[in-house]
Amino acid sequence: MARAFFGHRMAGYEALSGVFASTGIERRYSVVPLTWFEERHEWPDRTAAYIDSASKLFEEVVRKALDAAGIDASEVDVVLTVSSTGIATPSLEARVLPQLGFRSDVRRIPIFGLGCAGGVSGLANAARIAAGEPGATILLVAIELCTLAFRMDRATKSDIISAALFGDGAAAAIFRTGDGPAIGRIGGTTEHLWANSIDIMGWSTDQAGLGVILSRSLPDFIARNYRSEFDRAMARLTLSPADIDRVVCHPGGTRVIEAIETALELPAGTLGVERSVMRDYGNMSSPTVLFVLERALANGLSGTAVLAALGPGFTASFATLHVSDA
Repeated sequence: MARAFFGHRMAGYEALSGVFASTGIERRYSVVPLTWFEERHEWPDRTAAYIDSASKLFEEVVRKALDAAGIDASEVDVVLTVSSTGIATPSLEARVLPQLGFRSDVRRIPIFGLGCAGGVSGLANAARIAAGEPGATILLVAIELCTLAFRMDRATKSDIISAALFGDGAAAAIFRTGDGPAIGRIGGTTEHLWANSIDIMGWSTDQAGLGVILSRSLPDFIARNYRSEFDRAMARLTLSPADIDRVVCHPGGTRVIEAIETALELPAGTLGVERSVMRDYGNMSSPTVLFVLERALANGLSGTAVLAALGPGFTASFATLHVSDA
Protein backbone atom coordinates (compact mmCIF):
# COMPACT_ATOMS: atom_id res chain seq x y z
CA MET A 1 0.00 0.00 0.00
CA ALA A 2 2.89 2.35 0.78
CA ARG A 3 4.35 1.58 -2.63
CA ALA A 4 1.04 2.53 -4.24
CA PHE A 5 0.98 5.82 -2.31
CA PHE A 6 4.62 6.84 -2.52
CA GLY A 7 6.26 4.85 -5.32
CA HIS A 8 5.34 7.18 -8.17
CA ARG A 9 5.89 10.34 -6.12
CA MET A 10 9.42 9.76 -4.92
CA ALA A 11 12.55 8.88 -6.84
CA GLY A 12 14.42 6.13 -5.06
CA TYR A 13 11.38 4.89 -3.13
CA GLU A 14 12.36 1.23 -3.57
CA ALA A 15 15.65 1.84 -1.75
CA LEU A 16 13.72 3.30 1.18
CA SER A 17 10.93 0.75 1.23
CA GLY A 18 13.09 -1.69 3.19
CA VAL A 19 12.34 0.37 6.29
CA PHE A 20 8.99 -1.43 6.55
CA ALA A 21 10.83 -4.70 7.12
CA SER A 22 13.66 -3.30 9.26
CA THR A 23 11.35 -1.79 11.89
CA GLY A 24 10.58 -5.18 13.42
CA ILE A 25 6.89 -4.23 13.48
CA GLU A 26 4.40 -6.96 12.60
CA ARG A 27 1.12 -5.27 13.52
CA ARG A 28 -0.22 -1.76 14.14
CA TYR A 29 -3.63 -0.26 14.73
CA SER A 30 -5.40 2.62 13.01
CA VAL A 31 -8.62 4.33 14.08
CA VAL A 32 -9.57 4.82 10.43
CA PRO A 33 -9.64 2.19 7.67
CA LEU A 34 -6.71 2.18 5.29
CA THR A 35 -8.99 3.33 2.49
CA TRP A 36 -9.29 6.65 4.38
CA PHE A 37 -5.74 7.48 3.30
CA GLU A 38 -6.61 7.14 -0.37
CA GLU A 39 -8.56 10.40 -0.14
CA ARG A 40 -7.22 13.90 0.39
CA HIS A 41 -7.71 15.24 3.92
CA GLU A 42 -7.15 18.67 5.39
CA TRP A 43 -7.47 20.14 8.87
CA PRO A 44 -11.27 19.97 9.27
CA ASP A 45 -11.76 16.28 8.54
CA ARG A 46 -8.49 15.23 10.24
CA THR A 47 -9.64 17.09 13.33
CA ALA A 48 -13.14 15.58 13.17
CA ALA A 49 -11.64 12.09 12.91
CA TYR A 50 -9.31 12.85 15.83
CA ILE A 51 -12.06 14.10 18.13
CA ASP A 52 -14.45 11.27 17.32
CA SER A 53 -11.93 8.42 17.57
CA ALA A 54 -9.92 9.82 20.48
CA SER A 55 -13.10 10.32 22.50
CA LYS A 56 -14.03 6.65 22.02
CA LEU A 57 -10.55 5.41 22.95
CA PHE A 58 -10.46 7.80 25.92
CA GLU A 59 -13.67 6.31 27.29
CA GLU A 60 -12.44 2.74 26.75
CA VAL A 61 -9.12 3.09 28.57
CA VAL A 62 -10.61 5.15 31.40
CA ARG A 63 -13.24 2.50 32.09
CA LYS A 64 -10.53 -0.18 32.13
CA ALA A 65 -8.33 1.84 34.50
CA LEU A 66 -11.20 2.52 36.91
CA ASP A 67 -12.24 -1.13 36.90
CA ALA A 68 -8.66 -2.30 37.47
CA ALA A 69 -8.25 0.09 40.40
CA GLY A 70 -11.67 -0.75 41.83
CA ILE A 71 -12.76 2.86 42.11
CA ASP A 72 -15.69 4.90 40.83
CA ALA A 73 -15.38 7.80 38.42
CA SER A 74 -16.81 10.10 41.08
CA GLU A 75 -13.71 9.50 43.22
CA VAL A 76 -11.34 11.08 40.68
CA ASP A 77 -10.28 14.63 41.52
CA VAL A 78 -7.90 15.50 38.65
CA VAL A 79 -7.72 14.29 35.04
CA LEU A 80 -4.47 14.85 33.15
CA THR A 81 -4.71 14.22 29.39
CA VAL A 82 -1.57 13.89 27.26
CA SER A 83 -1.98 14.08 23.47
CA SER A 84 0.04 15.69 20.69
CA THR A 85 -1.53 14.23 17.53
CA GLY A 86 -4.65 16.35 17.34
CA ILE A 87 -6.23 19.52 18.63
CA ALA A 88 -9.54 19.68 20.46
CA THR A 89 -11.07 22.69 22.20
CA PRO A 90 -13.00 21.91 24.36
CA SER A 91 -10.39 19.30 25.23
CA LEU A 92 -11.01 15.57 24.98
CA GLU A 93 -11.83 14.99 28.64
CA ALA A 94 -14.44 17.76 28.63
CA ARG A 95 -16.26 15.86 25.88
CA VAL A 96 -16.15 12.47 27.61
CA LEU A 97 -16.09 12.83 31.40
CA PRO A 98 -19.72 13.85 32.00
CA GLN A 99 -21.09 10.68 30.42
CA LEU A 100 -18.71 8.53 32.48
CA GLY A 101 -19.97 9.77 35.83
CA PHE A 102 -17.15 12.12 36.79
CA ARG A 103 -17.96 14.97 39.17
CA SER A 104 -18.62 18.40 37.69
CA ASP A 105 -15.81 19.88 39.80
CA VAL A 106 -13.13 17.47 38.52
CA ARG A 107 -10.05 19.43 37.50
CA ARG A 108 -8.84 19.00 33.92
CA ILE A 109 -5.23 19.41 32.78
CA PRO A 110 -4.74 18.83 29.03
CA ILE A 111 -1.09 18.70 27.91
CA PHE A 112 -0.03 19.11 24.26
CA GLY A 113 3.37 19.03 22.60
CA LEU A 114 5.33 16.41 24.55
CA GLY A 115 5.09 13.78 21.80
CA CYS A 116 6.88 10.53 22.57
CA ALA A 117 8.13 11.88 25.92
CA GLY A 118 4.55 12.46 27.05
CA GLY A 119 4.02 9.08 28.68
CA VAL A 120 6.82 9.54 31.21
CA SER A 121 6.36 13.30 31.57
CA GLY A 122 2.62 12.82 32.06
CA LEU A 123 3.22 10.12 34.65
CA ALA A 124 5.71 12.41 36.42
CA ASN A 125 3.23 15.29 36.53
CA ALA A 126 0.42 13.04 37.76
CA ALA A 127 2.69 11.73 40.53
CA ARG A 128 3.72 15.26 41.55
CA ILE A 129 0.08 16.36 41.82
CA ALA A 130 -0.77 13.27 43.87
CA ALA A 131 2.18 13.87 46.18
CA GLY A 132 1.21 17.51 46.65
CA GLU A 133 -2.42 16.70 47.40
CA PRO A 134 -2.57 13.71 49.76
CA GLY A 135 -5.92 11.97 49.46
CA ALA A 136 -6.58 13.18 45.91
CA THR A 137 -7.06 10.70 43.08
CA ILE A 138 -5.35 11.54 39.79
CA LEU A 139 -6.21 9.98 36.42
CA LEU A 140 -3.64 10.08 33.64
CA VAL A 141 -4.73 9.41 30.05
CA ALA A 142 -2.18 9.27 27.21
CA ILE A 143 -3.77 9.02 23.79
CA GLU A 144 -2.24 9.44 20.34
CA LEU A 145 -3.73 8.93 16.89
CA CYS A 146 -0.51 9.06 14.91
CA THR A 147 -2.00 7.64 11.72
CA LEU A 148 -4.22 10.68 11.21
CA ALA A 149 -1.06 12.65 10.47
CA PHE A 150 0.08 10.32 7.68
CA ARG A 151 0.52 12.53 4.63
CA MET A 152 0.03 10.98 1.24
CA ASP A 153 0.35 14.41 -0.41
CA ARG A 154 4.02 14.52 0.62
CA ALA A 155 6.78 12.06 -0.16
CA THR A 156 9.82 12.80 1.95
CA LYS A 157 12.06 10.28 3.69
CA SER A 158 10.61 11.39 7.05
CA ASP A 159 7.06 10.75 5.79
CA ILE A 160 7.93 7.22 4.70
CA ILE A 161 9.75 6.40 7.94
CA SER A 162 6.85 7.73 10.02
CA ALA A 163 4.38 5.75 7.91
CA ALA A 164 6.45 2.65 8.68
CA LEU A 165 6.81 3.28 12.43
CA PHE A 166 3.75 4.89 13.96
CA GLY A 167 0.36 3.55 15.01
CA ASP A 168 -2.55 4.56 17.24
CA GLY A 169 -3.01 3.74 20.91
CA ALA A 170 -4.09 4.90 24.35
CA ALA A 171 -3.35 4.07 27.98
CA ALA A 172 -4.52 5.23 31.39
CA ALA A 173 -3.23 5.01 34.97
CA ILE A 174 -4.42 6.14 38.39
CA PHE A 175 -2.33 7.77 41.13
CA ARG A 176 -2.93 8.35 44.83
CA THR A 177 -0.81 9.27 47.82
CA GLY A 178 -1.21 6.93 50.77
CA ASP A 179 -1.33 3.30 51.74
CA GLY A 180 -3.29 0.60 49.97
CA PRO A 181 -2.89 -1.86 47.11
CA ALA A 182 -0.86 -0.51 44.20
CA ILE A 183 1.37 -1.58 41.35
CA GLY A 184 4.19 0.46 42.83
CA ARG A 185 5.37 3.81 44.13
CA ILE A 186 6.67 6.66 42.01
CA GLY A 187 9.89 8.06 43.44
CA GLY A 188 11.70 10.97 41.85
CA THR A 189 11.13 12.52 38.44
CA THR A 190 13.32 14.72 36.27
CA GLU A 191 13.95 15.69 32.66
CA HIS A 192 16.48 17.34 30.40
CA LEU A 193 15.98 19.72 27.46
CA TRP A 194 18.85 19.89 25.00
CA ALA A 195 19.51 23.38 23.64
CA ASN A 196 19.35 24.00 19.88
CA SER A 197 17.66 20.67 19.20
CA ILE A 198 14.12 21.58 18.17
CA ASP A 199 14.70 20.36 14.60
CA ILE A 200 15.28 16.74 15.68
CA MET A 201 11.62 15.84 16.15
CA GLY A 202 8.24 17.56 16.02
CA TRP A 203 5.50 18.84 13.76
CA SER A 204 5.35 21.32 10.93
CA THR A 205 1.95 22.70 9.93
CA ASP A 206 0.26 23.70 6.71
CA GLN A 207 -3.26 23.86 5.31
CA ALA A 208 -3.50 20.06 5.08
CA GLY A 209 -2.53 19.34 8.67
CA LEU A 210 0.50 18.25 10.68
CA GLY A 211 3.70 17.20 8.96
CA VAL A 212 6.29 15.06 10.70
CA ILE A 213 9.77 16.35 11.49
CA LEU A 214 12.07 13.40 12.13
CA SER A 215 15.79 13.96 11.76
CA ARG A 216 17.97 11.17 10.43
CA SER A 217 20.52 12.21 13.07
CA LEU A 218 18.30 11.05 15.95
CA PRO A 219 19.96 7.66 16.66
CA ASP A 220 23.44 9.20 16.44
CA PHE A 221 22.39 12.08 18.69
CA ILE A 222 21.20 9.57 21.29
CA ALA A 223 24.37 7.51 21.03
CA ARG A 224 26.50 10.63 21.57
CA ASN A 225 24.50 12.49 24.20
CA TYR A 226 22.14 10.20 26.08
CA ARG A 227 24.52 8.55 28.55
CA SER A 228 25.86 11.77 30.08
CA GLU A 229 22.38 13.18 30.65
CA PHE A 230 21.10 9.82 31.92
CA ASP A 231 23.90 9.80 34.51
CA ARG A 232 23.15 13.39 35.55
CA ALA A 233 19.45 12.54 35.85
CA MET A 234 20.22 9.53 38.04
CA ALA A 235 22.41 11.73 40.24
CA ARG A 236 19.51 14.15 40.67
CA LEU A 237 17.32 11.18 41.58
CA THR A 238 20.03 9.94 43.99
CA LEU A 239 20.26 6.58 42.22
CA SER A 240 23.46 4.66 41.63
CA PRO A 241 23.72 2.01 38.89
CA ALA A 242 23.44 -0.68 41.59
CA ASP A 243 20.05 0.75 42.64
CA ILE A 244 18.47 0.28 39.20
CA ASP A 245 16.96 -3.11 38.43
CA ARG A 246 15.53 -2.21 35.01
CA VAL A 247 15.34 0.73 32.63
CA VAL A 248 11.88 0.75 31.03
CA CYS A 249 12.13 2.74 27.80
CA HIS A 250 9.87 4.27 25.23
CA PRO A 251 10.88 2.34 22.08
CA GLY A 252 11.05 4.96 19.36
CA GLY A 253 12.21 2.48 16.75
CA THR A 254 14.76 -0.27 16.19
CA ARG A 255 17.71 2.09 15.73
CA VAL A 256 16.66 4.17 18.74
CA ILE A 257 16.44 1.06 20.93
CA GLU A 258 19.88 -0.01 19.75
CA ALA A 259 21.26 3.49 20.38
CA ILE A 260 19.92 3.46 23.96
CA GLU A 261 21.40 0.01 24.61
CA THR A 262 24.74 1.25 23.27
CA ALA A 263 24.66 4.51 25.22
CA LEU A 264 23.79 2.80 28.51
CA GLU A 265 26.18 -0.10 27.82
CA LEU A 266 23.37 -2.62 28.07
CA PRO A 267 23.93 -6.07 26.55
CA ALA A 268 22.38 -6.28 23.09
CA GLY A 269 18.77 -7.45 23.36
CA THR A 270 18.30 -6.20 26.94
CA LEU A 271 15.30 -4.12 25.88
CA GLY A 272 13.40 -7.17 24.65
CA VAL A 273 10.07 -6.09 26.10
CA GLU A 274 10.41 -2.77 24.29
CA ARG A 275 11.01 -4.63 21.05
CA SER A 276 8.00 -6.87 21.64
CA VAL A 277 5.71 -3.85 22.12
CA MET A 278 7.09 -2.32 18.94
CA ARG A 279 6.45 -5.63 17.16
CA ASP A 280 2.82 -5.79 18.29
CA TYR A 281 1.79 -2.11 18.23
CA GLY A 282 4.44 0.04 16.56
CA ASN A 283 5.39 3.41 18.01
CA MET A 284 2.20 4.91 19.48
CA SER A 285 4.05 7.96 20.79
CA SER A 286 3.19 8.86 24.42
CA PRO A 287 1.21 5.72 25.47
CA THR A 288 3.94 3.33 24.29
CA VAL A 289 6.07 3.39 27.44
CA LEU A 290 2.99 2.52 29.51
CA PHE A 291 2.40 -0.51 27.25
CA VAL A 292 6.03 -1.49 27.89
CA LEU A 293 5.57 -1.04 31.64
CA GLU A 294 2.42 -3.17 31.66
CA ARG A 295 4.18 -5.96 29.75
CA ALA A 296 7.31 -5.73 31.93
CA LEU A 297 5.16 -6.04 35.05
CA ALA A 298 3.42 -9.08 33.58
CA ASN A 299 6.88 -10.57 32.98
CA GLY A 300 7.81 -10.18 36.66
CA LEU A 301 9.37 -6.71 36.88
CA SER A 302 10.41 -6.03 40.48
CA GLY A 303 12.58 -3.68 42.47
CA THR A 304 13.41 -0.20 41.19
CA ALA A 305 12.75 0.70 37.58
CA VAL A 306 13.65 3.88 35.75
CA LEU A 307 11.02 4.90 33.20
CA ALA A 308 12.62 6.79 30.33
CA ALA A 309 11.37 8.46 27.16
CA LEU A 310 12.66 10.85 24.52
CA GLY A 311 10.54 13.37 22.66
CA PRO A 312 10.31 16.76 20.94
CA GLY A 313 12.28 19.53 22.44
CA PHE A 314 14.58 17.52 22.21
CA THR A 315 13.73 16.15 25.66
CA ALA A 316 14.61 13.22 27.89
CA SER A 317 12.11 12.42 30.65
CA PHE A 318 12.73 10.11 33.61
CA ALA A 319 10.76 8.75 36.56
CA THR A 320 11.53 6.04 39.10
CA LEU A 321 9.05 3.34 39.99
CA HIS A 322 9.52 1.12 43.02
CA VAL A 323 7.48 -1.96 42.21
CA SER A 324 5.34 -3.38 44.98
CA ASP A 325 5.97 -6.94 46.17
CA ALA A 326 2.21 -7.47 46.49
